[in-house]
Amino acid sequence: MEDVKLHGFWSSSFCYRVIWALKLKGVNYEYIEENLLNKSELLLQYNPVYKKVPVLVHRGKPIVDSLIILEYIEETWPENPLLPIDAYERAQCRFWIEFIAGKHSSFHSILDKTGEEQEKAINETKEALKIVEEQALGNDNKYFGGKSINMVDICYGFLGRWFEVMEQAVGIKLMDPNTFPRLHAWITNFNQIPIIKENLPNHDKMLAFFTYLRMKFAAQG
Repeated sequence: MEDVKLHGFWSSSFCYRVIWALKLKGVNYEYIEENLLNKSELLLQYNPVYKKVPVLVHRGKPIVDSLIILEYIEETWPENPLLPIDAYERAQCRFWIEFIAGKHSSFHSILDKTGEEQEKAINETKEALKIVEEQALGNDNKYFGGKSINMVDICYGFLGRWFEVMEQAVGIKLMDPNTFPRLHAWITNFNQIPIIKENLPNHDKMLAFFTYLRMKFAAQG
């Protein structure tokens, strides 16, 4: 039996992408919830550089950073592949994964910034969503992977529950179905996949948490 453990935090989309990958692969694992205000000695030992979750521990060896963890999972458990076999298609997947990874700071700044900085983040996010809408999702594609989900879908999964709740906490609406019909349809399809649907954080709990964070950031100026 594989010795697999995942150190995570309940509201982290980066942790959930690892959870989804493990479950899609059929890998049994032990989940360990971390208190990020009082990080465990194990977390600090496993990830002494960034001191963050997620951390996957396989046979006693830690792997950190969600994208690196996803690659490790794909290579270690090749069953139910999350990347295509074709080299060009794999490269295309990695491109779109890297694209959204580079936009995370803008998405987060909508929640934790105010004034001109927040407005800049909103505009950058709209532009990123427009690019994904027009170039990453094909007209007939149900998912980024075509007819089935792949690693790109997993990495964009935060646009469902997390981005929606952030919009509500901030009081804005960016993911309008009329402006982004493909992305809106993709979110609906993605969240209806049983493994995804059964492994999402509670909406009300997240809204309360994000609202608290928003008020805290606003008070800090």
